[in-house]
Amino acid sequence: MSDRTTPKYLATLAEFASSAQLDSLSNRARERARWVVADSIAVIAAGMQQREMKTLVARHLAQAAPGNAWVIGAGRRAAVLDAALLNGTAGTWLELDEGNLFAKGHPGIQVVPAAVAYAQQAACRGADLLLAVALGYELSSRISRAARMKLSVHPHGTYGVIGAAIAVGRLKGFSRAQMVELINAAATMGMATSRQTLLDGATVRNIFTGHSGYMGLMAAQLVECGFTGEIDSVSAIYGKVLSDTFDPDQVVAGLGSEWLIADGYFKLHPTGRYAHSAIDALEELLAKVPGARIDPAQIERIEVRAYMLAAMLAEKNVVSSFGARFSVPFALASILHHGRSGLQSFDDDAVANPQVQALAQRVDLREDKSFTARFPAEQPVTVRIVLRDGTAHEGRCVLTKGEPTNPHQPAELAAKFFGLGEPVWGRAVTQKLYDGLMQLEAIGNFQAFADQFAL
Repeated sequence: MSDRTTPKYLATLAEFASSAQLDSLSNRARERARWVVADSIAVIAAGMQQREMKTLVARHLAQAAPGNAWVIGAGRRAAVLDAALLNGTAGTWLELDEGNLFAKGHPGIQVVPAAVAYAQQAACRGADLLLAVALGYELSSRISRAARMKLSVHPHGTYGVIGAAIAVGRLKGFSRAQMVELINAAATMGMATSRQTLLDGATVRNIFTGHSGYMGLMAAQLVECGFTGEIDSVSAIYGKVLSDTFDPDQVVAGLGSEWLIADGYFKLHPTGRYAHSAIDALEELLAKVPGARIDPAQIERIEVRAYMLAAMLAEKNVVSSFGARFSVPFALASILHHGRSGLQSFDDDAVANPQVQALAQRVDLREDKSFTARFPAEQPVTVRIVLRDGTAHEGRCVLTKGEPTNPHQPAELAAKFFGLGEPVWGRAVTQKLYDGLMQLEAIGNFQAFADQFAL
């Protein structure tokens, strides 16, 4: 017969999840949590404009129960579970969602959709929503950090279920005992995900994050109904199934003083994170070239040396807009051709452009093991462009832009919010929404706040 005693680390997590207060957060963690909510909402709205998402929303809501939660970017409302599913799925479509190298994934987009949808239904205070997002993000990220997930596993749809569940459990006022049960239940409700989906440009990957929000909400509902989890399902899943090693002590090390949410990054390029390092190296190179442009027709070859995870994004025969976001050769070729990064450099027209495709074939991308050894503290990549006349230009990245040690400025994040929001909502609505989200703690009733907007 097994010992039913809750492991010490789980008891510590559950106590923190149920009792921490907003003033427990460092100032930086609090600011980042606010931006995680705002950035996620704008990214979801833009992703919702994709043809596949519009079709999914129409078909799914045609057979779903009514509700009052935003289907962000669709101008629709839905029940909480359905809204979390659809918003989470849209949020990763454009590869612009926030992430965290230490959490080894994208915690925010897996937590925010469930928390926002429930906060609308339950008329929660904005301060409570902010705290719930921070706790769900933080504690699930710590679980991921303590594991060494198999490289074949895509992190979306795994520990994010725990994060969404904790956020919702906190908004529901779960006790320590309920939080223990919730974490154990949620840990076993993740997916058997495949990293190959992003290498193949398979868009089914996008529902992994929708799954996190949906199942996180479901886990909380199950606990309320009396369902139980394993005694220590976190160690079972993250030490035996998705990973072969798990360190419970690392989960709680520095809890309350060290905030992983403060160490996340925001994206300005619509690509997989590891491609950003190569883009930064290219941008440094171009900054040293007169006019910051190189004629692609004059390029003989492009030599890229990168850490392993960036070197894995080596597909040259890109056939879809989604696949383009996970190809370093395509990213560099398209930016050189268009003269800029941005959504248009990765859309269907860019993929169909024979000049971009031809230039991508001239990219030589290889791993430099000394660079891999420096990751994740550094994300080193070098780009060397050799022209047909023998001239060579070089650029490098050591710390990818957006990391906590090389952060984007608030004005850049605001420009991203408006750049994504205005085409969907218009200037006035985007401004009003932005102003409210930047003062999230001051919102007394999130349902009333949300009812002002048809997002």
